[in-house]
Amino acid sequence: MGPLRAAAARGLRRGGGRGRGAAPGAGKGSKGSAAPGGRPAPPAALHLFGDPAEVEALRGRLLAWYDQSKRDLPWRALAVTEPDVNRRAYAVWVSEIMLQQTQVATVIDYYNRWMQKWPTLQALAEASLEEVNELWAGLGYYSRGKRLQEAARKVVSELAGQMPRTAEELQKLLPGVGRYTAGAIASISYGQATGVVDGNVIRVLCRLRCIGADPSSPAVIDRLWAMANALVDRSRPGDFNQALMELGATVCTPKAPLCGECPVKQHCRARLRVEKELALASRKLLGKLPPVPDVEDCAVGDCPLCPPAAEPWDSSLGVTNFPRKAAKKQPRVEQTATCVLERRGHRGALEYLIVQRPSSGLLAGLWEFPSVPLAPGLQQEQQREVLQDHLQAWTGQPVAAGSLRFMGEVVHVFSHIHQTYVVYSLPLDGDVTLDLASSPSRWVTEEEFRASAVSTAMKKVLKVCERQRGEESGPAKGSKRKRGAKPGAGGSTRPGTQLSLRAFLRAPNPP
Repeated sequence: MGPLRAAAARGLRRGGGRGRGAAPGAGKGSKGSAAPGGRPAPPAALHLFGDPAEVEALRGRLLAWYDQSKRDLPWRALAVTEPDVNRRAYAVWVSEIMLQQTQVATVIDYYNRWMQKWPTLQALAEASLEEVNELWAGLGYYSRGKRLQEAARKVVSELAGQMPRTAEELQKLLPGVGRYTAGAIASISYGQATGVVDGNVIRVLCRLRCIGADPSSPAVIDRLWAMANALVDRSRPGDFNQALMELGATVCTPKAPLCGECPVKQHCRARLRVEKELALASRKLLGKLPPVPDVEDCAVGDCPLCPPAAEPWDSSLGVTNFPRKAAKKQPRVEQTATCVLERRGHRGALEYLIVQRPSSGLLAGLWEFPSVPLAPGLQQEQQREVLQDHLQAWTGQPVAAGSLRFMGEVVHVFSHIHQTYVVYSLPLDGDVTLDLASSPSRWVTEEEFRASAVSTAMKKVLKVCERQRGEESGPAKGSKRKRGAKPGAGGSTRPGTQLSLRAFLRAPNPP
């Protein structure tokens, strides 16, 4: 057992202060032991940056590394070259919203297209939500783009086009701007000496100071914010914050961190912890007694930042023992029936019917193929019946079960939903007009479909249909039947042919 683990074994458990930027031990409701006066026990010096000389050295090393190694990213260039402070803040703001839970490599192209189309707040404020959704499609978390436009309109209409100038005002006045985004905009665009805490920063700080308590808990998050605000370089706050995030993204990574290349490894107490554990293991192999804990060990009972006593040190993980991984909530499992309605347009091109989702909720305002949620455990014939009823509500006429062709399944995992789309196809005559007054709808070609504000999941659905059509049209695979399809299930209609209006609206034959 290592020195820190020995301290943990004496009864460490999580606790600590609450409230934004709370000082150590200043909060309420902690589960840790009480210090004099009834307050939670403060963390030991092991977890803090108490030496001003060390803080200055860390800042200098990190900034020097950033100046030499930073990635060339379009929003960083705009933040440096754009003289107009409102445009500069807008450019940073767009990048920060896009980068939330999305990889940098994915964001770059989206960012460049966005800034080319809407280079100013005023341009974005004049755009339609449909245009915003179309450009955002595929980036995920579609409500982010919607809130970004809402906030831009507020800046133009209520703030005379002037962006708020502090992190506090940004967070207070702009919808969709939280504490992190506000700090990033204010430090990078305005030079406000305020810290930021995102996933990368959490990982770096937890390793620098051996913070093993649950990083998702409010108490630990408050400690990390206080630490970030204390560390930020006063003369180059934007660069320092970006350097800290860059370090987490490229060197201090979740798995296989490049500790040998870390510019601040001299300040990393997780690294020291690894070295001590290795030394202790060597002493045990040689039959020597374990060392006495030294001043660098925590040795404070009920420390709110130490790892839980119930979680032993894993020597195979090294510094990746920090931060402690929060328990991941399992996504709920859902199933949806989706129907790809097809027709031949006026010029003979294949067209698809898409309908618009509600303006709130998951994938708000995006377009999709007609879809209906399925209750758990339904068999394929029952799924068909649910989809029949859904289509009948639009047409006002019964839909023949045999006309719905099973095409396959698409699995798409959202952040909190494991969604399976059960895909059906229904070819229609060109003269069929569906009454969809309850939901906006339109017929689109394949090219128009891909340019529309449709989700990645719907693109997968169309791909399944196209692949199935390709298999059916091939001479070697023409007789192949998909899972769940029955002989003659499509009536006399051959695969790939159009149904007549009468066939489409024909009720199922009675048993």
